[in-house]
Amino acid sequence: MDLLNSNERTAEQGRRPLADRMRPETLDEYFGQEHLLKKGSLLRRAIEEDRLFSVIFWGPPGSGKTTLARIVAKETKAWFTSFSAVLSGVKELRKVVEEAESLWRNSRQKTILFVDEIHRFNKAQQDAFLPHVESGLITLIGATTENPSFEVIAPLLSRCRVLVLKPFSDEALASILNRALSDCERGLGALGLTLDPDALEHLVHIADGDARTALNSLEAFASLLASGEGEPKRISRHQVEEALQRKALQYDKAGEEHYNLISAFHKSLRGSDPDAALYWLGRMLSAGEDPLYIVRRMVRFASEDVGNADPMALNIAVTAMQAFHFIGLPEGELALAQAAVYLATAPKSNALYTGYGRVKETIASTGTLAVPLHIRNAPTRLMKDLGYGRNYRYAHDYEDALVPQDYLPEALSGKTPPFYRPTDRGYERTIRDRLEKWRKYLEKTRQREPGISKK
Repeated sequence: MDLLNSNERTAEQGRRPLADRMRPETLDEYFGQEHLLKKGSLLRRAIEEDRLFSVIFWGPPGSGKTTLARIVAKETKAWFTSFSAVLSGVKELRKVVEEAESLWRNSRQKTILFVDEIHRFNKAQQDAFLPHVESGLITLIGATTENPSFEVIAPLLSRCRVLVLKPFSDEALASILNRALSDCERGLGALGLTLDPDALEHLVHIADGDARTALNSLEAFASLLASGEGEPKRISRHQVEEALQRKALQYDKAGEEHYNLISAFHKSLRGSDPDAALYWLGRMLSAGEDPLYIVRRMVRFASEDVGNADPMALNIAVTAMQAFHFIGLPEGELALAQAAVYLATAPKSNALYTGYGRVKETIASTGTLAVPLHIRNAPTRLMKDLGYGRNYRYAHDYEDALVPQDYLPEALSGKTPPFYRPTDRGYERTIRDRLEKWRKYLEKTRQREPGISKK
């Protein structure tokens, strides 16, 4: 009977993926996330002392969120149950609550509920957790790859600690892979395989911080190279490169990484770094970002951060958009790259952006001020009789097309600093000098009124 059970356990073990077999079962086996699990840390003490608080583990795929939850299950005295947001809902939660109430009433045993992919629950479903987490009946452990600030409702978020799990370091991934190669019970130790240092380095690199990907990649080709007899089989970098295709870059077009990369791109353009701008552009395109989203951001950037310091910037950005529409991928990528380099190397000014901001603030504080009568449209006799358009001076009738005349509402004219304040960078220096010259001329002309010279 024992032999039969042993054979069944061996068969069961063989069916499980390597990544699942190699999950750490205790805190001491756990590699990485030292910032959360070092001796004396809040989370480690809470687990060891069985005083866990409601928590949301936020981290990228393969960073150990589910593994930490399983370690809690083994080391806590609480009743531990779990379900996935993909498969379960409010109905299943009610059953958990009923069992939790029964356990607490009969034996004073606490309940820990692990919810994988908690971001997939809608607002109403997340609301269902609130009273039970708040009362302490349930200690919630949520796991998510998405930013909880966007995906978890505020009331629930305020009742949980958010703990950020980082991608595994190269050193941690190397340790995980080496342990899998040497472990004869759960890993690949019986196959007698070793990784050349450069093969290990490459395997770690393509895993991109994801322990599950690293172990899945190792398992994918290790069995093909193992003889089971004789000298240990060494795995070379070439064999790794031949057997595996490079993992797609980590990216979620609807999540935080989307905003992180576009932010890095925008700030690199603003910081006049063409190399960084090209890098972040390449990262987004390689990961499948919509190129038209990127070029829309460049069109916005041309007005917001370059403005009239280089009026050609907007033309370049719009032309890049048209060129991409015309030729598409992959050839159109170069048009985006050309526009990115032009914007990065253009003189910078946010005078338009800040000037228009001042306009909106003024409108918000002063309301709908009346249009001065002399610049109103007067298409009817009644309007003319009411003074619409009266005493309007047609600029082209005057020298240099300049005439002292107020165009702002009376409450603002001459009483507020200019909204648009050009810098001395790029073409804006020309604009600034021109405006200063015009203002001096108009001031002198006002002093000579009413004898204003016409052409």
